[in-house]
Amino acid sequence: MKFGFKHGAFAAVALGAIALAMPGEALAQKKYSFAYDQPVSTAYGVAGNLFNEKLMELSGGKMGINQFPGAQLGQEPVMLQKLRSGDIDFIITSTANASTVAPQAGVFSLHFLFRDEDHLAKSLANKEVSEAFKAMVKDSVQGAHVLGLITMGFRNIYSKKEYTKVDDLKGVKIRVQATKTEDTHFPAYGSQTVHMPFGEVYTSLQTGVVQAAENGVNVYESNKHYEVAPVLSITQHEANNNCIWVSDKTWNAFTDDEKKWVQAAADYVSQKEPALAFKLENDSAAKLKKIGVKVVEGVDKSGFQKAAAPIQDELAKELGPHAVKILTLVRNVK
Repeated sequence: MKFGFKHGAFAAVALGAIALAMPGEALAQKKYSFAYDQPVSTAYGVAGNLFNEKLMELSGGKMGINQFPGAQLGQEPVMLQKLRSGDIDFIITSTANASTVAPQAGVFSLHFLFRDEDHLAKSLANKEVSEAFKAMVKDSVQGAHVLGLITMGFRNIYSKKEYTKVDDLKGVKIRVQATKTEDTHFPAYGSQTVHMPFGEVYTSLQTGVVQAAENGVNVYESNKHYEVAPVLSITQHEANNNCIWVSDKTWNAFTDDEKKWVQAAADYVSQKEPALAFKLENDSAAKLKKIGVKVVEGVDKSGFQKAAAPIQDELAKELGPHAVKILTLVRNVK
């Protein structure tokens, strides 16, 4: 058809003109899916932004990510399945949820393992700790591996009432992450653990299915859990640690240079993200106080620490040799 030929020729010329008008880098850029189940306003979003900026810089604009926050591609256990099948390129999960596929990752959920924010930040950026964690995951997981470690700060307990000492938790039904670590520590404080996906926590607190939950301050604020649990007790019982994953399907398709850029971007996130996460936590606490949330800062941690201390070594040995090694490495970080 004469009309079809002319139309096709015109389209080709138009596309060529568009191509000339667009920068070459934009045409060459590869975009990869990067998913997580928290709002972009949390430390997960901070990590995503840092990763993208560094990856764009190192690759000269050839590689970037499209972020899918707020569980758009599923909660963490679901995303882990999609990652391993190659349906998502990168994800962030908590190390606690990582333990569903790599049980020894539960070592990072040990209570009072990290002495303070400085020790936590140094531990996650420590090359030996990072490499030991990656080796542990490699031994357990097929289809994906960990690129680096980040944190959202420390986890605290929230409810309709305050908890100022360990005895206050006796008989309390508390939603925790589904790990052996949580199921050992919290009963030692006298509480009863309940497992459920993160997306169900708000309603469960509202209806009384659970009396308390625990998470980072910024997560608590960003997900508006203060609406149904307006008292936040600063227990700092556990580090809210996370890992950046990549699908093996995606990784194996990278060139050697692309692998270097991706790993370097993840290393950069591990170094820079903790300080920004701690700032988010402090900013969120200030906002919560302004809107009337009761933030209980004078929690007596001694009873919690006494109950938790013997569990650390016991659980690490039970989890396995990788966990024992990681526990020792973290304790030795100065």
